[in-house]
Amino acid sequence: MKQQILGLSSFLLCITCSVETKAQQVPAFHIGIKGGANFTKTSAESSALEGKYGLGYHGGIMTRIDIGSLYVQGEALFNKRKTSYASKEGSSPKLTWSSVDIPIVIGYKLVNMKDFNLRVFAGGVYSYTFKNNVSTSQALREGFKKFDKSNIGVTGGIGVDYKNFTADLRYETGLSSISKEFKSKPHTFSLGIGYFLF
Repeated sequence: MKQQILGLSSFLLCITCSVETKAQQVPAFHIGIKGGANFTKTSAESSALEGKYGLGYHGGIMTRIDIGSLYVQGEALFNKRKTSYASKEGSSPKLTWSSVDIPIVIGYKLVNMKDFNLRVFAGGVYSYTFKNNVSTSQALREGFKKFDKSNIGVTGGIGVDYKNFTADLRYETGLSSISKEFKSKPHTFSLGIGYFLF
């Protein structure tokens, strides 16, 4: 009788643990806001121009679906990017542009605790540019008349979460040129800080 009770208890304990484990794997949906700074430069095949990093900013909303240690995160961000060029003529033409970016990344939590996560992630970015401005250089101004409004890129980085707060450090590079004339691709480092509302 004692053995049967012990066996039944062990069986119920196993079922309970299994149910709890499965419950922890149920996807959890979160939504929040984020903002931060970006540092952008553009490569140029022209030997007369050398891209330099400029400081910009971004802000928007984010969503995340957690599935155990894995997660999928999507964002809709307004980005203001600034960059400049060093030319052989000695001038420093500047380029600024505004865009709406839609990054979608898949991540893995290297440390997955209740109140703290350390994670890595990678994914793709779609960017739509709706305003750009070039100062100083007439040649650059002419070249960026052919500014490509739709661009795709790849991104990756590391992040930490503490309770509802989150921070990401990421690198992003364009797969397509923002200017057909200069074959110019953006390269961006960004630091974002966010808060999940739930």
